[in-house]
Amino acid sequence: MSETAKPAAPRASVLSLNINSKSALYAGYMPHLRNGGIFIPTSRSYKLGDEVFMLLSLMDDPAKLPIAGTVVWITPAGAQNSKAQGIGVHFNADESGVEARRKIEGLLGGVMQSSRPTHTL
Repeated sequence: MSETAKPAAPRASVLSLNINSKSALYAGYMPHLRNGGIFIPTSRSYKLGDEVFMLLSLMDDPAKLPIAGTVVWITPAGAQNSKAQGIGVHFNADESGVEARRKIEGLLGGVMQSSRPTHTL
């Protein structure tokens, strides 16, 4: 009996992001995605569709939100308009993703209607 070795499935990448101000949260949040999402500045290489896991700290809250998601946006190094290099992660439609979206939108409140540019749009 011989078994053919199967390549291991790629493991999700783990990222940590600390957002300390409402303006930084506004610039990184991606409300146009169905489940919400966040831009994460990083120089690591990712592909669209990659799964990531993040620990997100918001403002003065000491708790870290564990969130799984999928890479849906990539800003490469040297992007136009001096945009920060990084990835946009669409939150999964699970409890942690729903909680992250609720918490972020609660913190942003009316600021979400601003026309200021963000990291992605």
